[in-house]
Amino acid sequence: MVVVEPDPARAPALQLILKQLDALNIPRLLFINKIDTAQESVRELLQAFQPVSEQPLVLRQIPIWKDGIAIGTIDLALERAYIYREHAEAEVVDIPADEIEREKDARFEMMEKLADYDDELLETLLSDMEPPTEKVFEDLRQEMLDGVATPVLLGSAANENGILRLLKSLRHDVEGVAATCRQLGIDPDQGAASGYVMAAFYMQQGKMALARLFTGTLKEGETIHTADGDEARVGGLFRLVGQEATKLGNGLVAGDTAAMARTDIRPGTAFATAAEAIPAIDAPKPPQPVYGLALSVPDSKDEVKLSDALNKLLEEDPSLAVEHNQDTSELVLWGQGEMHLRVALDKLRKKFGVKVEARPRSIAFKETIRKPAKARGRHKKQTGGHGQYGDVILEIRPLARGEGFRFSETIHGGVVPKQYIPAVEAGVIEYNHAGPLGFPVVDIAVNLADGSYHTVDSSELAFKMAARLAMAEAMKDAQPVLLEPIVKVTVFTPQEATSRIVQIITGHRGQILGFEPREGWPGWDRVEALMPEMEIGELINELRSATAGVGSFTWAFEHLQEVTGRLAEDIIRTHGRAPQAA
Repeated sequence: MVVVEPDPARAPALQLILKQLDALNIPRLLFINKIDTAQESVRELLQAFQPVSEQPLVLRQIPIWKDGIAIGTIDLALERAYIYREHAEAEVVDIPADEIEREKDARFEMMEKLADYDDELLETLLSDMEPPTEKVFEDLRQEMLDGVATPVLLGSAANENGILRLLKSLRHDVEGVAATCRQLGIDPDQGAASGYVMAAFYMQQGKMALARLFTGTLKEGETIHTADGDEARVGGLFRLVGQEATKLGNGLVAGDTAAMARTDIRPGTAFATAAEAIPAIDAPKPPQPVYGLALSVPDSKDEVKLSDALNKLLEEDPSLAVEHNQDTSELVLWGQGEMHLRVALDKLRKKFGVKVEARPRSIAFKETIRKPAKARGRHKKQTGGHGQYGDVILEIRPLARGEGFRFSETIHGGVVPKQYIPAVEAGVIEYNHAGPLGFPVVDIAVNLADGSYHTVDSSELAFKMAARLAMAEAMKDAQPVLLEPIVKVTVFTPQEATSRIVQIITGHRGQILGFEPREGWPGWDRVEALMPEMEIGELINELRSATAGVGSFTWAFEHLQEVTGRLAEDIIRTHGRAPQAA
């Protein structure tokens, strides 16, 4: 059942849901809510909604208007009129005389759509005969279940208007759990109990695994198996209504949805009381996260508590993700937008009791060099006893973007003994953690060309320090340059917002690669662009603002790109780390 407001602007949001149902091959009916606030006629609404539905929208009811307000509906299948009463069952009345002609036109239009898939009904209409009411009901039901039509009902949930008719349609027209089993390839008559864990969350009773049972019966204390080979014991079984959990004493039967307490199964997992009866169900993949915040705790003793709370949070909401970013040394919580992460942080603080702090995540800037250079690094220190002596000459040159780091040596005559060469490489690698601009050095080749040693005072530590000194000197002459990560962004947007999206992308230093109609999505465009990663932080918020909340995007790292001028100076001043002292 898909609920939509009586506003043509909601069509793109409606399309998002209908596309998901189409992909899963799930029948549906459409309920237009808040009909008493509609500004357009129902016919105009259907004209706006039909392009986003691959199935014909079949109007099952039409409203009765008075002074521009819907005061009731006429059921086109039953040919009865219902006058709304606030928070009470509607009053059944005769169809008003001034509505009879409109009702007959709408009913005939409904049956014409149904007749497209029923030759018998088509012959009846062509013969100017009135089909039996039972035939109309059966066609409405069967064509919905066959996925060739979507019945449309009307009402106002806040006033309970039209809700009883909706519930009756769900009771009489919708198939039960056996149809779900057939769709999923499950034998509905198998003896073992089988089901699927849809979600997990934590309540006063502990962890709850929300599951639906497809076959058999399931009782507290039984052992269930998963496809991963795990076993779990079913704890208490609870019926959930909001935050209230009522314990079930008689267990679950096929079709029931309930929560299993103290049953450690992750969401997206199928189970059965017999290993050979586990359903083969693929868990839906969550959308790619597009908005991230770096997390920290004021007291390091709370780090374990934060880690445990994040694991629970990710169980409750698989569309969140946690990243330990090695480049920036940050713990990043990823989600679907600012509000999504705001809710997640509120849960961490209030539900799981973690004093967590959040800030914008850092960007993994790098640096490289533009030209070759050569420098000597000599570490010489005399103390009581043995001293320290290491002497190296390093040659550095730039590599093509993306080639990383290479180390080589062209030592002759043993001027640097072989046992010290790994220490030289280690010193170079340590230096590369923060170059002269304060960022990791990449795409550089380093060659150990010459050097000297002392038979008594040389050591691995001395050559490591000498390598760092040589790198520091050589980098000064190699024209270091800042690199920023560039990502490829693919934006999905309604066509009326495409020009605005292009402006948003170019306003964030983006380069438009092109745009084209989104395949299989009438009225949508697919826009591809290259953008600096530091510019995509607020992109999802601006995108949703420009598309009434329905736009989305995916992104992936593309390459590193040079940054110069005032922008580079600002980044270095704000984000750079001081080079490590040799």
